[in-house]
Amino acid sequence: MLVVDSSFPARGFNERNGEPVRQVVLHYTAAPFASSLRTLTQDGVSAHYLLADPDDPGYHATGYDELRAFRLVDEDKCAWHAGVSHWGGRDSLNRHSIGIEMVNLARDDSGVFTFPAYAEEQVDVLIALVRDILGRYPQIGPVDILGHSDVAYWRKSDPGPRLPWRCLFEAGVGAWFDEPTRAMYQRRFCLGLPPEVEVERAFQRYGYRPAWNRRAFELRTRAFQMHFRARNYAGVLDEETCAILYALNERYRGV
Repeated sequence: MLVVDSSFPARGFNERNGEPVRQVVLHYTAAPFASSLRTLTQDGVSAHYLLADPDDPGYHATGYDELRAFRLVDEDKCAWHAGVSHWGGRDSLNRHSIGIEMVNLARDDSGVFTFPAYAEEQVDVLIALVRDILGRYPQIGPVDILGHSDVAYWRKSDPGPRLPWRCLFEAGVGAWFDEPTRAMYQRRFCLGLPPEVEVERAFQRYGYRPAWNRRAFELRTRAFQMHFRARNYAGVLDEETCAILYALNERYRGV
């Protein structure tokens, strides 16, 4: 059962000014519950929801036992979580998205990333929360359940490759590719990858921001792999990555 707690309202938000909610953007906090809560309610950034880690002793020290979704900003307000971002031809996703922060102690040590796993109970709460949100915003499609790294791939890595996106999809949250279609495309691309200009169009068709140089192309490929091929997210375009991208476009974009 989803429990939503509004005990900790954030200071940082503004009005949506009529912008419809179109996306849900998932984040990790890279900090424990207490400091995450402090940052998201007082320090000029915010999110609509914060989900604790059940293994975080600081969470239980606040007096909570069961996991709950902490609503920090009302959904009809604009929380400050996505920053400079892009999806599906639109920029500045704060104006039309709901941001969910998950406590997870991911680390970036000068470009060397550590991505801890998410607790099963935390993922269960996430699924319940997003399904609840989707019930209020039927215009949010599967391809609009996104990671921060999808919408800001040039600067972000959250929620990281340990979030079980396929598990979310099987619970009715987000997008995933059709395996036979992926296999068909991969057999084709084993003979040679499509031209890069065509791959660029395919990434944009799915929703990603255009890549403006080689490094941006690699970072976008890495973000895509963290979402859909988490065992290898080196950012190198290969036949499997292309096959997944084309299978997703065929399933959700009709091309």
